Amino acid sequence: MAAALVRDALWSLIRPLLPASMPKLQGGRPRVSDRARLTGILFVLRSGIPWRVLPKQLGFGSGMTCWRRLRDWQHAGIWDLTHFVLLSWLSRNGQIDWSPAVVDSCSVRAVLGAANWGQSDRPKRGSKRHLICDGRGIPLAIELTGANYPDSTQALPLLDAIPPLQGLRGRPRSRPDCILGDRAYDAEKIRRALRVRHISPLLAMRNTENGSGLGRWRGVIERTFAWLNQFRRLRLRYEKRADMHKALLSLACALICWNFLQSHFP
Repeated sequence: MAAALVRDALWSLIRPLLPASMPKLQGGRPRVSDRARLTGILFVLRSGIPWRVLPKQLGFGSGMTCWRRLRDWQHAGIWDLTHFVLLSWLSRNGQIDWSPAVVDSCSVRAVLGAANWGQSDRPKRGSKRHLICDGRGIPLAIELTGANYPDSTQALPLLDAIPPLQGLRGRPRSRPDCILGDRAYDAEKIRRALRVRHISPLLAMRNTENGSGLGRWRGVIERTFAWLNQFRRLRLRYEKRADMHKALLSLACALICWNFLQSHFP
């Protein structure tokens, strides 16, 4: 099972990023390996089952053990680092399409009434995922906010969250040639900030007829959201803690990047 969910090539990429395990105290149960814990986390992410019913007989350890490891690795920045490493591999192989970047968001229902944060004058249950991807749908950065956050407030933070990626030649790059977005991002402040960064804003304008021509380009980000929803644990927000849900989102983005990279590994 561990080999099925965590292939040797993927494990060889993730293992050096993990913090060193604490020495085991004398006595007690045998320590569950980091690879088995990661496999348990991926099992929950893909299947959507509750942590408490994670099958112990599969060798993952208890569900709460995997939950705590997901939490600890999130606090150590492991999931964002994993996403960055895989993006770097893609960039070095010339697989990042910087010509357009697409930004959008989608709302997700919070099953357990996860706490919202943000504008208190617009209370709204649930969460919102803000995503920016390249022209092929590779997720470059993702943010999580309350459902009451306007999309326009996260456009520039998403752009600034793209890490510098070394390409085939030249300096590391973190800025696309242009940004595509729907009418929710139509704001002069955003357009001006993009031009200062030497990025062309291709944003649909409010109060205009449909048919901006951007739909065929924005379809790539809708496909990326669909890829995220293939991880059943992400179809709804089950985690009450924002950091735990963000950890699963970052891990899912890393796995999407891994899918693009698999052809380069045996």
